Amino acid sequence: MKFISEFRDPHLAQNLATQIRQAAHPDRAYRFMEFCGGHTHALARYGVLDLLPPSIRMIHGPGCPVCVLPIGRIDQAIQIALERDVILASYGDTLRVPASNQSSLIKSRAAGADVRVVYSIDDALNLARQHPNREVVFLAIGFETTTPPTAVAVQTAQREGLHNFSVLCNHVLTPAAMHAILNQPEKVALDGLVGPAHVSTIIGSEAYAPFPAQHGLPVVVAGFEPLDIMQAILMLVRQVNEGRAEVENEFTRAVNPEGNRRAQTLISEVMTVRDRFEWRGLGSIPFSAMKLRPEYAAFDAEQKFGVTCTTVPDHPQCLCGPILRGHRVPTDCKLFCTVCTPEQPMGACMVSSEGACAAHYHHGRHREVTA
Repeated sequence: MKFISEFRDPHLAQNLATQIRQAAHPDRAYRFMEFCGGHTHALARYGVLDLLPPSIRMIHGPGCPVCVLPIGRIDQAIQIALERDVILASYGDTLRVPASNQSSLIKSRAAGADVRVVYSIDDALNLARQHPNREVVFLAIGFETTTPPTAVAVQTAQREGLHNFSVLCNHVLTPAAMHAILNQPEKVALDGLVGPAHVSTIIGSEAYAPFPAQHGLPVVVAGFEPLDIMQAILMLVRQVNEGRAEVENEFTRAVNPEGNRRAQTLISEVMTVRDRFEWRGLGSIPFSAMKLRPEYAAFDAEQKFGVTCTTVPDHPQCLCGPILRGHRVPTDCKLFCTVCTPEQPMGACMVSSEGACAAHYHHGRHREVTA
């Protein structure tokens, strides 16, 4: 229970809340974006938002891997699953993300596609071992946190000669998305960024140095426990008050400046950066995602099955895109809590366990509006 119970201590939380209220000037606004969906859920789940003074506003960012996956990429997976008689292995959240023509991976499974839920890419490798006469495709998604396991799996498949295994690679890069948010034409007014936890264990806190330098914004890397987040908010408030813009690391028990060098090496051995990649809500972002290197082309499902990604717009009334860009909140959406629920999602932000809409729904934030 170490690093869990002590980071959820209610007395320490009240003490931090008092320090935040005392530090925050009531006559100015503090607008902080928590990039990661894990932070969004923690803020709502533990009631941190209720402990903050009115002058502090938390803005949701695009750090939800399922949410930022565009419809065209889901369509690719559905096409492979339905037309190529493969075993498509995917994380559970992705199965329910709406795709084109009111489809989804779970509906494709009902239509006869062999779509299976896995809990790790190792499960997908085991499927390839167990079914040597079937093609097994793993729908690889996620930020830098989940990229090293994919790299290891590809190397393992090559070493074992598992040529019936391939990955549909959709791994994306956190700093590129942060730059896209800050450089978008319709800018979101921000005073600081809460840096993601798990991603930072891989890329290190030094990866955020360009944001204070280029955008004048402080960054504090934070863990996912409530006291982690509250301490990070306090650190951001103090930086703003003092006119500083620096990278600070609250999550020192897991994150160091240079990150995990071994994991970074694994990624660079197997993958290279794409020229461009489409993100839901953010459009096409240059150098923002990974693909397999040519020497691993035999394990690249895009090349193996000749599928391409087509841009498909979201549901016209779904505000998932503006929410991911920080322009809207879930309760602004007309579909939220009406026709769009976790049981019948209209957009990816309601599907994912890290989605902003799911956080507001499951942890009662919508009641503030409907009460």
